Amino acid sequence: MTKKNLFGAIAVAAVALISFNSCDKSPKADEKPANTAQAPTELKIAYVEVDSLMTRYEFCKEYSLILEKKGQNIQATLQQKGQALQAAANNFQQKLQQNAYTREQAEQIQAGLQKQNADLEALQQRLGAEFQEETNKFNAALRDSLQHFIAKYNKDKKYTMILSKSGDNILYADKGIDITNDVIAGLNKAYKKGAAKAEDKKDEKKK
Repeated sequence: MTKKNLFGAIAVAAVALISFNSCDKSPKADEKPANTAQAPTELKIAYVEVDSLMTRYEFCKEYSLILEKKGQNIQATLQQKGQALQAAANNFQQKLQQNAYTREQAEQIQAGLQKQNADLEALQQRLGAEFQEETNKFNAALRDSLQHFIAKYNKDKKYTMILSKSGDNILYADKGIDITNDVIAGLNKAYKKGAAKAEDKKDEKKK
């Protein structure tokens, strides 16, 4: 499973609405003007490279390793149990051809194999659901941290819109409006600060 499939695209938005009013549609004397947001005099746009974010943001790098290890463990568990079931089925088939079982014994063993197969399918579904839940948890945490940082970052920068750029979803973007490095540096700084605070709390509890 690729990181693109695992995490999906991340959209970043910094501002809400832009209203445009036609100059020949001024309100009449007996009409109240509509409550519309004033259009900005200058449209400031920036973008963030999602691929760079996923590979250079420490939180993403660490969680990617966690998900990768969890996925490998799931695959190894299912493969081991699947191979054991296949070996048992092959052994049963071989002895059945050799008339090593009575009819009652054969039916009991076959029923046991069918139950093992059903249990394996249930295990696969459960582990898959757990992995998806962990992935959703990561995506939610990533989205929250990104939105929180962008909100603080844009108080000074005052961009009208901040876009996410992933692959060729944006046909053209001037590198002059690329704020990826700023965003990654700020996110990593905040992440390290949060990790340090969490470590201090653990040390205080041990005392």
